[in-house]
Amino acid sequence: MEHDIRALTARLIAQRWLPRKDPMVRRALIDETFRHEIDQRLASVGLRLLDNPYAAHVAVGLTPDALEPTFGSGREYQASNMGLTRDEIALLVVLWALIILPKRERQVTRQNLANEGQEELFAAEQPVAHGAEVSAGVSEASLIADFGPRLGGKTKVRNFMLGRLARLGFIERRNGMLLEGPLLDVALDYRLMADRIIHGTLAGVLSDAGHPVPTADAFTLAGADDEDEFDGDMPEPGAEDF
Repeated sequence: MEHDIRALTARLIAQRWLPRKDPMVRRALIDETFRHEIDQRLASVGLRLLDNPYAAHVAVGLTPDALEPTFGSGREYQASNMGLTRDEIALLVVLWALIILPKRERQVTRQNLANEGQEELFAAEQPVAHGAEVSAGVSEASLIADFGPRLGGKTKVRNFMLGRLARLGFIERRNGMLLEGPLLDVALDYRLMADRIIHGTLAGVLSDAGHPVPTADAFTLAGADDEDEFDGDMPEPGAEDF
């Protein structure tokens, strides 16, 4: 086991991310002892395993206590420890919202792109799908037309900003489409990001359009349903905030 632990730790540090289907990654996700050793090795150098069950990849990130010693001396740390500008961060959030939020809804409801909108008899019992089966792309031309003027110009978005996000592993550019990259779903915290979008900027847009703002996300509602089946009590609306 020692050899496998060292090999996986080295690969994670060298490659930054690995697919969930990788045999060693799968072992780390299901073998408690193996995972504990991996966590210990990474923690010894200020790193932690980033694992989101809805993401197709795992990655490594800094532990909270290592953030300041590592990036604190750089001016860009105030905005991003990857040196992204405010416009690039804004574009990253837009791409995350356009790609990951619809994908997460499909995953939670166990729908895929082929049967989206159709009810399946045993959908709730199906395993969570990853990758192209549930993750749809965004037209690069449409994105630039909609957001280019607001983010420094269409040329800047096309030639510089999208290229940088692709090099960092957040997106993939393929045949005029922007697709989910290895880090888009694992490096950005879904619950935190969704909460800030839905109850932040989007709240005003929904209110102005006459739509109510959701009080809980799909995960909270699913958990409430499970508890309801267990104890027979209905949770009070809004009792669990997103």
